[in-house]
Amino acid sequence: MFYYYGRKKQIAKHYPEPAYDVIIEPFAGSAAYALHGDHWTRKVILVEKDAQVASIWRWLIEEATPSKIMALPSLKVGDRSSEFLHIVHAATKQAFKYKTIKVTPVLERNWEISKRVMAANVHKVKHWNLIVDDYTAAPDVEATWFIDPPYRYASGGGYAHGSDDIDYDALANWTVNRGGQVIFCEGELGDYLPFQRLLTLPGVAGKLNTELIYYREGERLLQRDLFRSSPNF
Repeated sequence: MFYYYGRKKQIAKHYPEPAYDVIIEPFAGSAAYALHGDHWTRKVILVEKDAQVASIWRWLIEEATPSKIMALPSLKVGDRSSEFLHIVHAATKQAFKYKTIKVTPVLERNWEISKRVMAANVHKVKHWNLIVDDYTAAPDVEATWFIDPPYRYASGGGYAHGSDDIDYDALANWTVNRGGQVIFCEGELGDYLPFQRLLTLPGVAGKLNTELIYYREGERLLQRDLFRSSPNF
């Protein structure tokens, strides 16, 4: 929906399709998985700890319309802005630390593209739910869990609530106790779950970045539903 450093928009197609009618993103960011394809038509629950990111989602869910979005002022190279919705489009995770930002050609281009994308897709999120809190505040229900935290170690630094703030062993324990289908994203240094390679992507200055995944296939039927469907009950 909007630019967010580390978002999964370009690789969302490589992740398994949701097996449940509820999708929960406990580290919401820009919720690229929930927006991919027709995933958005399900019940989507976003959990976002960063109050500034959450404020964007609240505006999109509760107030924004295509006309309001397209009426937002354009940015011009050399201008300065203190609007977080502008700052987050700066194509760097260091943007989360900025109070104001000078508009670069990249930011000007990203903002114009994002305005059109938001306007065309804002109708998709009007039935979504937002929880402004830590990932542990997510409802304990069977769902498709798309878990994309800041990656462990240096690659997950720079965010308002980055890798230094996360107890990854506690996150792993919480993850394996989720009910349903679990799709968990990490970088190549992820070592706290039995991750497997998903794909390798070109990064900055010719560097290759490896994306890892921990995946657990959820059962579509609860045990009680199996009993109900049996002719013996």
